Amino acid sequence: MGKVESRNNQFADRHSTKIWLEKPLPDNPYIADELFCHGFNLTELMQKRNFIDVFFLLFNGQLPTRSQAKLLEQLMIALINPGPRHASTRAGLNAAIGKTDSVHILPISLAVLGGAHLGASEVEASMRFVKKQFRKPPEEVASHVLETTQAPDQGDWHPAPGFGSRFSSIDRFPQRLAEQLLSLDAAGKYLRWGNEFAATLNAQQMGWLIPGVAATALLDAGFNAKTGAGLFQLFSAPGLLAHGLEMTNKPITAMPFITDEDYIIEEPNSNGY
Repeated sequence: MGKVESRNNQFADRHSTKIWLEKPLPDNPYIADELFCHGFNLTELMQKRNFIDVFFLLFNGQLPTRSQAKLLEQLMIALINPGPRHASTRAGLNAAIGKTDSVHILPISLAVLGGAHLGASEVEASMRFVKKQFRKPPEEVASHVLETTQAPDQGDWHPAPGFGSRFSSIDRFPQRLAEQLLSLDAAGKYLRWGNEFAATLNAQQMGWLIPGVAATALLDAGFNAKTGAGLFQLFSAPGLLAHGLEMTNKPITAMPFITDEDYIIEEPNSNGY
């Protein structure tokens, strides 16, 4: 065993944050008398600003312009519910119908929504992809990704994160969402590039996916990739919770049960697996 040596790390005496200030009571330092978000008094924000403004402030350190707030608000509405077919929603439905404590429905759903297929991880990857490629012509990038990525034998193909096919076809709804966001003043270079890139994939029956729309809009709103992944989960949380709560008082028979005929049992290979 090698020699054990101290790293001599100097740890902080206390936690520090630029986000939040809790001004204590004069006679009790453990109780906050006033709260400040990036220097703005919280009660004054309650009186003078709306939720979108304070949400933007919390993550960006400054209040949004009117056009930024409008873009963020419309994106939040667009992402408010992944829908009952999304794997994250199904996870919440199964938890709820199985009588899981209601406080666990949302965390279970969000854990699945963090995945790389139509989830928060794909949003983060899409933000990194678009930010790296947007200075190049979309046609050139599309040609490169189609040549260098392998289409799967089964299922949908996402040659670039946030872009691809849905049920072997073009998903038209993300396209409509993108067009709506592009009509706003705050829509910028990332949404425009993404829209052109998606169009170049249409000949292969591919285009925008929801994570791609979210990624480019969040970039135009001024958020980075790590933040964008978490915001995607936050924006989708209301729908996940609503669907789960809808099932909490229903019997287990309210959910479909897969019949024996719908199970596929594959033949073992030569190794017996």
